Amino acid sequence: MDHPRRPDEPELPAVPSADDLTPPSDSIADAPPVPARESAPGQGPAAAPELTIEGPLSREAATAVLDRAAELMGSGDYRDAAIHYRRVVGYNDQAVTAAALLGLGQALYRLDQDEAAVATWESIFELPETPSTYRAWREVAAARVRSGDLNGAIEAYRQADRRAPAPDKPEIANRLGWLAKETGNTGASRRYFARSRTSGPAFPLPWVIIGLTVVVSFMAFSAGGSFLFDLLALDKTAVADGEYWRLWTVTLLHGGLPHLLFNMYALYLVGPIVEVMYGSRLFLLFYLVCAAGGSVASFVFGAGNLAVGASGAIFGLVGVLLAAFRAHHPVLDRQSRSFVGQLGTLILINLAFGFAVPQIDNAAHIGGLVAGLWLGLLIVPGRVPTLRSLWQGGAGAPARSTVLPTVGVAALIVVIAAGVVVGTEQRRAGTASGTTDAIAAADEEILR
Repeated sequence: MDHPRRPDEPELPAVPSADDLTPPSDSIADAPPVPARESAPGQGPAAAPELTIEGPLSREAATAVLDRAAELMGSGDYRDAAIHYRRVVGYNDQAVTAAALLGLGQALYRLDQDEAAVATWESIFELPETPSTYRAWREVAAARVRSGDLNGAIEAYRQADRRAPAPDKPEIANRLGWLAKETGNTGASRRYFARSRTSGPAFPLPWVIIGLTVVVSFMAFSAGGSFLFDLLALDKTAVADGEYWRLWTVTLLHGGLPHLLFNMYALYLVGPIVEVMYGSRLFLLFYLVCAAGGSVASFVFGAGNLAVGASGAIFGLVGVLLAAFRAHHPVLDRQSRSFVGQLGTLILINLAFGFAVPQIDNAAHIGGLVAGLWLGLLIVPGRVPTLRSLWQGGAGAPARSTVLPTVGVAALIVVIAAGVVVGTEQRRAGTASGTTDAIAAADEEILR
């Protein structure tokens, strides 16, 4: 039986019926205690022995029941987890009761008892402030997003923001920014996004890359700038001789003003969305890895000896967006969702155009695109909410493992390095597809 509720304690929300969730010793008078279950191979954790204790629980017993409830949640045994959490509700320490209510709400939500779950989390607000109060506001905010109550979610996230530790504030500000944008409050959206980026660079990183690329390309267009093409272009013979920096510096050069404008406009459209979803550091990693992937694909499969352009890296960013959008379902504003929804068609058009025009280095486009798709599939966006994070309730969600993304990125780097080796052997053996002193311009129509 539960610890008796004191007169000054709030009324607890209704939970599933006793026959459904409460063990027999709590629901049937004079029933014998229920023995703790033993875990069979492949089954979830056994019930906590303390669950059979009649009357008030000691602190040690209450803690043990909460620990076992968390294990049951982790193994997907939500009904049994709810039984354990419900046993601790009413404990005479408000912090322990709040923790039990928080877990009970999470279990009820996963049992598709949405209203009971939200009512359980909201009952925490009637108790004095505890560490669970902040997490409960985040759970309620996420639940309101899922139910379509965006204004209610904004208010809940504001309450969470007042209690949030400093490391969590940028994430909450970012979520408030998206919600404000969805509700049409663009001014508040800009303010929240600015708050979420207070620890980031003064300017969006894509703009920095665009500025650097424009400056270097215009210097190369000038009368005395031909040395930049000699130094920075993807000269495949030079790469075979060990000048590997050209795999990246090729993105700074372009074959003419239209080529530069098309690529920079594409980066202007795609880059900020990737940076908002992943942050500046991962954006830079994606850009560099995809640039290398495109350059190596051109080195191994592309025609000609020389190439310039950033479209391999840009195709890679497009691949990141496509894969992340399909695999992780990030919560984007309407404009971004509409743009991402058109990317597949735009890629097909540009690849078809690249196959039709001999001067376009389609190998670089495909190499960058494949690298981006792989990265977007592996790495979950961390700067915007996803459907999974909303379902798991924000702060209550389990930490994501970094093992698979780390291994996947390492494998991609190994493939790129192997491509360098293959391309070098081809050059040395004279089996490359041919050489030319003309600069092979990259796609001038990408995302036009």
